[in-house]
Amino acid sequence: MQPKIIVLDDDPTGSQTVHSCLLLTRWDVDTLRLGLADESPIFFVLTNTRALTPTQADAVTREVCRNLKQAIALEGLQDFLIVSRSDSTLRGHYPVETDAIAEVLGPFDAHFLTPAFFEGGRFTRDSVHYLVINGVPTPVHETEFARDSVFAYHHSYLPDYVEEKTQGRIAAEQVERFLLADVRAGVAARLLALSGNTCGVVDAETQDDLNRFAADVLAAASQGKRFLFRSAASLLTALANLPPQPVAPADMATYVRDGKPGAIIVGSHVKKTTEQLEVLLQAPGVVPVEVDVAKLLPDSPMSRDVLLANLLHQVHAAHTAGQTPVVFTSRQELTFADAQTRLDFGMAVSRLLMDIVRGLPADVGFLISKGGITSNDTLSDGLALTSARLLGQILPGVSVVRTPPDHPQFPNLPVVLFPGNVGDRTAVAQAYQRLSQAS
Repeated sequence: MQPKIIVLDDDPTGSQTVHSCLLLTRWDVDTLRLGLADESPIFFVLTNTRALTPTQADAVTREVCRNLKQAIALEGLQDFLIVSRSDSTLRGHYPVETDAIAEVLGPFDAHFLTPAFFEGGRFTRDSVHYLVINGVPTPVHETEFARDSVFAYHHSYLPDYVEEKTQGRIAAEQVERFLLADVRAGVAARLLALSGNTCGVVDAETQDDLNRFAADVLAAASQGKRFLFRSAASLLTALANLPPQPVAPADMATYVRDGKPGAIIVGSHVKKTTEQLEVLLQAPGVVPVEVDVAKLLPDSPMSRDVLLANLLHQVHAAHTAGQTPVVFTSRQELTFADAQTRLDFGMAVSRLLMDIVRGLPADVGFLISKGGITSNDTLSDGLALTSARLLGQILPGVSVVRTPPDHPQFPNLPVVLFPGNVGDRTAVAQAYQRLSQAS
């Protein structure tokens, strides 16, 4: 029997390789039971912990796991796998989240780092994790992501990454390495021998590699082994083993409401997003609406209310003219005294963007949200969803969900969840063009 795959997702983009399942933005026991009882083999709990401090991430993860324990007991569920889904470029609260999960839902025989995400050009070879940039495989510690102001790290060799992040609690030489030759030959016997929450890192260059690894994992789990995963999205494809999505990526315009123009919200600040924004703004039918975030600083002469009113006026004017407003945060990098001040300012920017989402025209045809944290806030705050049904992907690694038919403001609205670090320069423009075919 297929175990239920329970994914605690630290932003809402980890569902980017599966379809037809539930994304939950709340984690009370009753909401978690919806996911456990759903017919799909997989569901996601959107914890948004990547936007939180380590202490907050620990508290949220423990709360989810305590409620899960109750929900699992009430549903009488025997077989399940827990995945802590995080970023394929190694940013996020590791080992904070896996430690919390292990304490509440453990013990586990092992936890595995499986950061490969093929749709985004991320693979692992000889325990070194790579990101393909302009066709060149680049060790991730040499990319902008390793210099993240909150989640910086210095190693692409995963055993060294584990030692760095656990501050030496797990030494590099203690990490079990599952190399490509091992995975392709089969690792079932090795999996059965693991115990004591051993840390393992897994090579994968193709989806077939993870399919093979997942088959061995499921076989070992059926014999009573308990495993935890710190994973990017591609392992989820292998574990869930779903058929093709119901509506093809090129035909997603069929979900657009009444063929109306949409709206696009861009919060992500990574270089890739800025390049994609430049291409998008050259597309026909879009209108730029820039949010000057410096106007949210405490010493700004403009009040927040005036700023919001000005932005919503531009959004509605574009929509009335049959065009799609692209609301984007200004691209200049502001500097802050410390990481907490930066996080707090990021939340203030997000609250403004969510006020814009709530103020969108009632008959907007579709919504594209660019950036992981922005997308999470769009679902849980801007649209105030408890759950959403995942339709599938519009581009590789880019999911589309739909609001429920009884949503009080935007029923049956297709919403694109576009990670900050996915796609080439033209990707956001492509997603827009696919949806605006109906406009």
